[in-house]
Amino acid sequence: MTGPLGRRRFIGAAAALGGAALAGPLAPLAQARPAGAPSPGAPSAGTPASGAPSSAARWPDSLATPPGFQPEGIAVSARGVAYTGSLIDGSIYRADLATGTGRILTRGQGPQSVGLKLDAYGRLLVAGGASGQIRVVHSGDGRVLATHQAVTGTGFVNDVVVGCGGAWFTDSFGDVLYFLPAGRELTGPGAAPRALRIGGEWVPVPPGGEYWGANGIERTPDGRALLVVHDTAQALFRIDPGSGVATRTVLDGGSVGNGDGLVVHGRTLYVVRNWSYAVDVFTLSGDGRRARFVRQITDPRFDEPTTAAVYGDRLYVVNARFDADWSDPATASTIVSCPL
Repeated sequence: MTGPLGRRRFIGAAAALGGAALAGPLAPLAQARPAGAPSPGAPSAGTPASGAPSSAARWPDSLATPPGFQPEGIAVSARGVAYTGSLIDGSIYRADLATGTGRILTRGQGPQSVGLKLDAYGRLLVAGGASGQIRVVHSGDGRVLATHQAVTGTGFVNDVVVGCGGAWFTDSFGDVLYFLPAGRELTGPGAAPRALRIGGEWVPVPPGGEYWGANGIERTPDGRALLVVHDTAQALFRIDPGSGVATRTVLDGGSVGNGDGLVVHGRTLYVVRNWSYAVDVFTLSGDGRRARFVRQITDPRFDEPTTAAVYGDRLYVVNARFDADWSDPATASTIVSCPL
């Protein structure tokens, strides 16, 4: 990631100031959720949800997040409910894709919310950024069900994917992934995350938190391995979830430079390239060892986009707006919808 006021500088300041010092109080909601609206269902897991509309042309093409809420990650349920977390204080916002209405689900108390995903039980698994934490949150009522300390000291728990036996989290300052096993119980003493050291062709990150390594994470189309984009190396890696051995994915055209969030939809890979203000689209081999560039999505509404999710025939892209003045409590952002 590049730029005079890039993500590194903002996140470092947020960690040093405890997040809350960078913004005023959050607005309680962008627009009230309609009474009787359906509760969130199971996650779409990167594929079109059962019952998802074939066309969302009449749905809002942009969703506003509340003032003072800087979004980063996104998860979408099978019923079209989107969740995003705030880099400022860790609050989580829930919005209906069909109407654009939403509300704060969980009001944060300091630790950031970066990447997040829904698991098969409707729980939000949230990467806690510089806090080193992983949080498990009830997607219906916003209760924090568990908080795990994945790393102490220099670390940045950045993104998460559900697959390959559980939930996998990246650490951008360490050559490691954190794993939570799949299952109904993620809150007991046996549910602590375990670390998997990344090796093989992986490019090690110098210690100290000055350089960023692992960022976005996804599953390969065959579901047998993980894909991780490396920020400093500007490369995509396939990682064996059993051994941690990484092999560089061969790109046939295109670039993953400034790569942030990843989305795998069937055999299609979407790479959100924040400071490139674009989403690059590739066709993957089943095992994730090769990726052929197809096209690039650009949109004048992109404003340091970070992550994305597929629902129906649309790609929902989160604008983190790293260069905005988040010390102003009126500053806000958007999630924008693009055709696949």
